[in-house]
Amino acid sequence: MQKTNTDNFYTLCDSGQGRKLERFGPYLIIRPCAQAVWQNKLSQEEWDRADAIFTREGDKKWLKKTTADYWTIQTAGITFKISPTDFGHLGIFPEQRDFWEWIPRIIQQARRKEVNVLNLFAYSGGATLAAAKAGAKVCHLDASKGMAAWARENAALNGLEKAPIRWIVEDVNKFLLRELRRGTRYDAVILDPPTFGRGAQGEVFKIEEDLLPILKNCRQLLSSNPLFVLFSCHTPGFSPLVMQHLLSQTMEGCGGEVDAGEMILKGGPNVLPLPSGTYARWNYV
Repeated sequence: MQKTNTDNFYTLCDSGQGRKLERFGPYLIIRPCAQAVWQNKLSQEEWDRADAIFTREGDKKWLKKTTADYWTIQTAGITFKISPTDFGHLGIFPEQRDFWEWIPRIIQQARRKEVNVLNLFAYSGGATLAAAKAGAKVCHLDASKGMAAWARENAALNGLEKAPIRWIVEDVNKFLLRELRRGTRYDAVILDPPTFGRGAQGEVFKIEEDLLPILKNCRQLLSSNPLFVLFSCHTPGFSPLVMQHLLSQTMEGCGGEVDAGEMILKGGPNVLPLPSGTYARWNYV
């Protein structure tokens, strides 16, 4: 059952004591947040209004869930299907919202006849749809068949079911090597690798072992006049400085600029901004 509501946006409402309180359209949801070590600002009564609460204590589970099975929200001009999963995910990483505005801006400023974008570990397709809306051709890769299907649903919600998007379900390392053999080239690469994961055929991904070869192969797949590389992650220890070093070494000799920082969840003026991962991005200026 889907719930519709005219108030279909995302906002961070509060955080603290290891949790965050977020509004996804019509629903208030509480989820764990290890970095929120401060005190929450809203009252317990306001937190008690949550429609769903996810915990990682004991077996990961929803302690309370009175939401619909799925609904939609819109952010950065993109409509997303939202659905609570057994892992506490909802089908969106709202801390990447700024990227979904930055990507089309860079593509449109380039004023090229054609821009080819590779999106690795592409999840539910936020970056894919941002690029496609700007007129780019996109190769969307994720090792999860279920997430690829979810991303295609999001494409349909945005009227992009016929957009030039290649939907690939495969292990990222195998795919990159095959693209190199084919001589395929991309003008932009987006990647958001997990700390740990499994490929479509059970291949094991560990960021500390696989990241450097992936970055090297991404560099080799870039066209002779690339636009940007956007690299984000949620792995503890991957600070903005670490991310900047990794991407600066990857793009050495290409000119351009690298900036790095924290991905931030933001709410109203009285809500503490919440760090939620890190990023580095290179673009030719």
